[in-house]
Amino acid sequence: MSSDILRIDLPGRTPGLSFCFKRALAKLKVAADWRAPVERNHAEVEWLRLAGALAPRSVPRVLGEDAQANAFAMEYLAPAAHPVWKNELRDGNIQSETAAAVARAIAAIHAGTALRPDLAQRFANDHIFHAIRLEPYLLATAARHPDCAARLCELAETTAHTRLALVHGDLSPKNILVAAHGPVLLDAECAWYGDPAFDLAFCLNHMLLKCLWRPQWREQYLACYDTLASTYLARVTWEPRAAIEARVAHLLPGLLLGRVDGKSPAEYLGDAGDKERVRRVARRFLLQPSDRLAAISEAWNTELKGA
Repeated sequence: MSSDILRIDLPGRTPGLSFCFKRALAKLKVAADWRAPVERNHAEVEWLRLAGALAPRSVPRVLGEDAQANAFAMEYLAPAAHPVWKNELRDGNIQSETAAAVARAIAAIHAGTALRPDLAQRFANDHIFHAIRLEPYLLATAARHPDCAARLCELAETTAHTRLALVHGDLSPKNILVAAHGPVLLDAECAWYGDPAFDLAFCLNHMLLKCLWRPQWREQYLACYDTLASTYLARVTWEPRAAIEARVAHLLPGLLLGRVDGKSPAEYLGDAGDKERVRRVARRFLLQPSDRLAAISEAWNTELKGA
């Protein structure tokens, strides 16, 4: 959607060598007019190198970069041994331990980069994060919900000005591979020194939405939600746990609503009734915020049980 991505095979070698080539696009491949700075490609390379040092084997190795062309090469990971977490969730292979491992990896990256002025300067990618996350998910959604607009704009403002750790920015199951040794995190184009609450909220949002995609596995998805949240929060060392949980719980309904009425709607939410369920729960917690993540999952479960 946001980049040209190619697998390149080099012949004449034993064994054969394959690698992945990635180049950022200025205009994303969505229906809306969504543009983003192409220098995000270099931000991703820098994130991959740093994350790989903090959480070994949790990212693919960078093989080379052409910063002028906004392109880089990284190791190719064979799909048979590295299934995409989104596909595993879709097909019913739903393991809470995978959610726990993802939480441990991202918490290690956040903890290892927290309160680092040098990294704040190195990853001062505010314009990229605004263009590819805050504007399409929160601000564009505000335009469609006038009564929630002030709250959505406030969330965008708070997120933009909270600078505590290095953020991945697109922690979605489609960007996570499930290897035997643990998760491998991909697609850090949104890498930015800011609010780590964004990563947890972004991933938790997908656990909620998957309940609509495959309703027969609602309980398993919500178990992943609980495990992801509790495992991550138990590893927060850079600030009080209650403080970051509150920011995640405030941001989550905005991201939830953004996947229906923002610039990047979830492709599997085509049913009008499902969209209204998202709007009911998201708007409720935008207008009456809760500081507890459990309150949101409980309300979501109740909403879906009554469907």
